[in-house]
Formats: sequence, structure tokens, C-alpha cells
Amino acid sequence: MVVHWCGTGLSAIPGLKKLIMSGNNVIVWNRTISKATKSLAGVSATIHEFNMNTLEEKLAPGDIVVSMLPGEWHVPLAKLAISKKAHFVSSSYISPEMKELHNSAQQSNVVLMNEIGLDPGIDHLMAHKLIEDFKSSKTIDTKTEISFLSYCGGVPKVPNDFKYKFSWSPLGVLKALKSPSRSLKDFKIFDVHRPWDAITHYTAPLAQPEEFEVYPNRDSIPFMQQYKFDPDWTVKQFVRGTLRLNGWAEAWSEIFKEIETLNGETGEKRLVEMSEVFWRDNAYGENEPDRVILCVELKAEKGSGVVWHKTFKMDAWGDHRGTAMARLVSNPVFFAVEAIANKQIEFGVNAAASDPVIVDKWLKNIKELAQEFDVIDHLS
Repeated sequence: MVVHWCGTGLSAIPGLKKLIMSGNNVIVWNRTISKATKSLAGVSATIHEFNMNTLEEKLAPGDIVVSMLPGEWHVPLAKLAISKKAHFVSSSYISPEMKELHNSAQQSNVVLMNEIGLDPGIDHLMAHKLIEDFKSSKTIDTKTEISFLSYCGGVPKVPNDFKYKFSWSPLGVLKALKSPSRSLKDFKIFDVHRPWDAITHYTAPLAQPEEFEVYPNRDSIPFMQQYKFDPDWTVKQFVRGTLRLNGWAEAWSEIFKEIETLNGETGEKRLVEMSEVFWRDNAYGENEPDRVILCVELKAEKGSGVVWHKTFKMDAWGDHRGTAMARLVSNPVFFAVEAIANKQIEFGVNAAASDPVIVDKWLKNIKELAQEFDVIDHLS
């Protein structure tokens, strides 16, 4: 079995290095061989220039393709993997086009595993663990009201006036700000046209509690089924969202106003221009520490009281091991490659594993990647 790791961007390297140093047979594919060589300094690796035709020639049944490339490459690479009876891994969300490959992947005995990075990825594992614990508590009945929230964000360890720094191209962040979201609030669907219309505050229960600005992200509703919420549960709140430093909304207010006016081809061009300026002015400097905060919370209320309440909390920052973002995105990808190689993942399109044994193992490993990682029982 060969692992074909495509892309050596900023978020790819720690997991890739671990994969190579664990003795796996790995071929690294990158658009620029010199950049990949520099990124993997100190690690002996086979590196090829990324080319779909050449990859197709090298790909064999049972191999694993890892895509750490921009999102538009995931589906073509997954289709190529299916055609060669090889498996596929990415840290990105499952797109409708990816989901459509489920039956053909199953028929070919192929695993297409996505959503196994930081967010999505580690947040899914935490959610599965909380819900498993809650179900085993037998606390729930028809009068129990369930609230779930999951907030994640990458922010500068040392706050700046901009209240943010970019660890990769800002274009994705800017495009996300143009996207609507859907969540559940006070038992009702909560539709938001733009993120800044729904910014609230959340106090993360870290060792030193800290308040952040948060807002819903994408469509949260389908994740109730993914997390195995019982259809009979009474759900008061369900939101998956983004976390930012306090003051972010004010610092970005003029950006929000401009984004609101951008449409069509001209708008896309302007977003690219803005992205280039932000990358120049607000990218992380060499050895400048980033920070990642992730909190996933499940609460059950009955009458006027809380009957069950736990929160996973994670706080990580850049250190001698590199950036927190890179560690927390690429190492779960490494875990997924191992699990597929060991035939632990079902054929077809998958998100982060929900099997309790795998979830426990991966969360234990992830704990070693963060400076603060714990689950809080608020009622103990």
C-alpha cells in the first residue's frame, strides 16, 4: 500500500511528517517540488510534481490518496481513487458532489473519508463522545430539552488591532463571510443572511475563562443526524459556529460593509484584491504563535433545572512543534490514513469516525497536541 499525499501547504506538514517517519510508503505530490522539499526539511521523502495523469499511472488498488489541496480538487481525486479501487482522505466538508460518490465507493470497496481535520474533524469526535455519554446516562425523557453548541476558531496568540491573522489565503475567509447560515435557536430554525448579523458572546470555560465573539457557520441542521440525535428529542438549540477574539466585529466593520456590496464577477475580483492585501499585511510572521480554541458543549434541561451538562474544551498554540493549526488539521488526517490501512472504516463516503473505540483513541492522541484539553462535567 502506498499513501499518495497531495499538497504540502501550511496545514499539511506535521501529519505528513509523522506518516513518513512511522515507516509508511509515502509519495508526496506537490505543484512545486522545491517548496515540498523545503517544507519537509529533515525528512527523507519521495516527491513528485503533482499531475493527475502521472498520479493515475502510479495509483494502485488499496492505495490511499490524501488531498490537502484546495477544495476543487477533492472530488476529481476521489473519483480517480474509486476508478483505481484506492481510498481517499480529506479534512474538508463533504460537498454534495462528494456525497453522490457514496454508492460507487461502496460498490468498489473504497473508503472516501472527509471531515477529519480540526473543524470539521476534532469537533465531530468531541460531539460523538458527549452524545454517547449522554445516551448512556439515561437522563433523557420526553420533557428533557437539549442544547448543543460547537465553536472553533484560529486566532493570534498575541492579539493585534485587526483581531485576526491569516495562516493561509484570506480568500476562503472572505468568501465564508458572504455565506448564509442555518441553526436552531429557541426550538426554531434560525436563518442568518450574513455572519455579522448574528454575532453574540460566548465565555469559553478554559483554565482562565475567556469571552469570545461567536456566530453560526454554514448549515448546522444536518449535523443533528450525523451526531445521532434521536428524532424524538426536544432540541432547544443546535449550532456549529466560528469563534473570534473580542473586538473582531468592530475591527472588521468596514470590511463587512464592503463585502455586503460585492456581487458577480466584479465582486469576485475585488475579493481577490482584498485577499492579497490581507495576506501581505496580516499573515503570521516566522515563529509567530497562532492559537486555536475549540469548545463543544451538550446540555440537558428539565423544568427549571439542568440535569446533564458537559463541555469539551481545547486551547492550543504554536510552539516548537510548529503552528497549532497545522498540528490539529494534519494529525487527524494521519489518524484516518492509519485507520483505513487497518480496515477500521466502512466503505463509502464517511465523515470523522463515530465508533466509540476509535473516537476514544483519537481524542487521547489529540490531547497530546494541545496545551489545554479536557472535558468538564458542570454538575460534578
